[in-house]
Amino acid sequence: MASAAPNALPIFYNELQPLSSNTHADWKIRRIDRAPHLINVHAVPLTVDEFAIAQRYYPIIFSTGENSVPLALMGLNEGVNVFVDDKGKLVREAYIPAYVRRYPFMLARLRPDTDELSLCFDPSSEAIGPFEDGDPLFENGQPSEATQALLGFCEQFETAGQRTAAFVQDLEKAKLLIDGEVSIQPDGAEQPFIYRGFRMVSEDALRELRGDHARKYIQSGLLPLIYCHLFSLNLIRDIFGIQMNQGLMPQPDAPVA
Repeated sequence: MASAAPNALPIFYNELQPLSSNTHADWKIRRIDRAPHLINVHAVPLTVDEFAIAQRYYPIIFSTGENSVPLALMGLNEGVNVFVDDKGKLVREAYIPAYVRRYPFMLARLRPDTDELSLCFDPSSEAIGPFEDGDPLFENGQPSEATQALLGFCEQFETAGQRTAAFVQDLEKAKLLIDGEVSIQPDGAEQPFIYRGFRMVSEDALRELRGDHARKYIQSGLLPLIYCHLFSLNLIRDIFGIQMNQGLMPQPDAPVA
């Protein structure tokens, strides 16, 4: 899940700069109690390491197109996130995905001709800068404990991202992923709300798995991940209800992911 180059930025990131002991010698990282970058984001990437806990709070779906990735669904329409308010503060108990906690840092390739990853950050973030308060990023020209911890977290995230990509490839090879569709019929509505534009595991195809494939999924621990995804889909109706109560009328027949 690393960015291939600074000009190919994933969601949240407006800019990307490599962290430097020369340029950022007196910079600090500070804690903030809100995430403004989440306000208009309705789905964020999720790793397989997080499925067990994330499925308690979010529907887990898969993006469409090539290189499909798992997503934690935080709203049913573009620009709607029912888990944060208009300042980016969390408004209900929920697990915060690692992708969100990683920001404003990430590992990225600075040159397309090398596989070397560098610790970079988004300088537009309110969490990092030449502040008086906060944890220093460098001490005596060397990465501080805070920076080393950030680097370790980003490395763990990349490793989890590789496991996630392998998991999705297994689903693709087994032809388990299909185009998803959810139909919700609210009381008093003449027509159901139908949501498409995402992928999900086919329960029919899962039941038809050959014995050797099923055994592989059980022994490798992939089967519980699949069921975490399937069980979590029931939460789509919960998010639909929250949007209705907040006056954020979900748009019918619109792509979810």
